[in-house]
Amino acid sequence: MTTRIRSVTIDLDGTLLDTIPDLAAAANAMLRELGRPELPEEAVGTFVGRGIPNLVGRCLPGVEGEALHAAQAVFKRHYAIENGKRSRPYPGVLEGLAAFRDAGLRMAVITNKAGAFTEPLLAVTGLASWFEFAVAGDTLPEKKPHPMPVLHACERLGSRPGENLHIGDSKHDAHAARAAGCPVYLVPYGYNEGDDVRDIACDAIVDSLLEAAQRAIPAR
Repeated sequence: MTTRIRSVTIDLDGTLLDTIPDLAAAANAMLRELGRPELPEEAVGTFVGRGIPNLVGRCLPGVEGEALHAAQAVFKRHYAIENGKRSRPYPGVLEGLAAFRDAGLRMAVITNKAGAFTEPLLAVTGLASWFEFAVAGDTLPEKKPHPMPVLHACERLGSRPGENLHIGDSKHDAHAARAAGCPVYLVPYGYNEGDDVRDIACDAIVDSLLEAAQRAIPAR
């Protein structure tokens, strides 16, 4: 990476935290309430990445209109209870965040998760203190893969897009960062709707946030 990085924006679900257990618990509570069969946790994991409406729609194929809107409300009610109960940072996350902070880099979260769930999740998992702010899926008129959230974060962080490293786990992260003009690293362990991130154009595939920090921060 030739440009010196001044800030870092990081995806939440599938990059910082493994949130599938909470999302699956809420999805299956919704399905039980609606009289539908439950889904394996692994299947729910492939539905994550584009926000709650997409997740609920994938859980309920063929359900549309008011019925789908009502199902989303049911899911949100259950997720408010489950959010953060089982979510844990991935290996290397805390070490990577510490390395970025020690290097003086400003950090923010960019997620497609609704703000009502983002802030409580960051708080209950102890990650909130690492970041200056979070751009949630409903903070702005657009969300990833649109570049607006990334550009908004860069402005707030005081960095030009080329000076901001975005780290995520999906094509939505890659497309948003590329469109914004940011370098982008992807982790292979997260949620990309069942696809392999190794097939996505990015600046690097990193096994952990610690590796991302080691690559992005120049040796002293």
